[in-house]
Amino acid sequence: MNWKKLAFLLLGASLLLSLLSGCGGKKNAEPPVETLPAAQPSPEEETGGAADLGSLASFTAGTLDGESFTQDNVAAKDITVLNFWALTCPPCIAEMPEIAAFEKALPDNVAMVTVCLDGYGNEDSVQEILDNAGFEGVTLLSGDGDLLDLANHLMYTPTTVLANSDGTLVGEAIIGGQADLSATYLEAVNQALTAGGKEEISLENP
Repeated sequence: MNWKKLAFLLLGASLLLSLLSGCGGKKNAEPPVETLPAAQPSPEEETGGAADLGSLASFTAGTLDGESFTQDNVAAKDITVLNFWALTCPPCIAEMPEIAAFEKALPDNVAMVTVCLDGYGNEDSVQEILDNAGFEGVTLLSGDGDLLDLANHLMYTPTTVLANSDGTLVGEAIIGGQADLSATYLEAVNQALTAGGKEEISLENP
């Protein structure tokens, strides 16, 4: 077993620990002891400082398609939106069609990526959900470095964060299902763009 495969296996185990923190309305679920915060936020449409979760300046991830995704892919875009979800999280799956529509409507300088925390070893289930939702973007199943650190600090799924081209997490983490996902994501993206001196975007197929 080479070191990359070992790292991916370790990631899978670590990401599964993140899922213990709950999904949707499971407020009684406990996160791993080593990441237990002073206070747990509600998973219902809450936000929090994404910068507190770390950065994405250095990592290597494996995609559902068997390719690699690294900080270089993040650097190629002004903003990369990452949605962390799980097969065991019904609200995550329910919002996937909206994520798919949002991804299709984005201009070239913004990317929408999903990260399935329990997808490694369950690729067929992940693919079925994405196909049903119509999601055609990149989905990550494994990784190391900053991506692993970020996943280990998540409290709930779904959680969405934004990274700028140097891997810095910007704005606020979007936690829980959103009443108007497209509007929430677009506002977050435009705030991140203007904070970095970039022009705002509009969705190409609203």
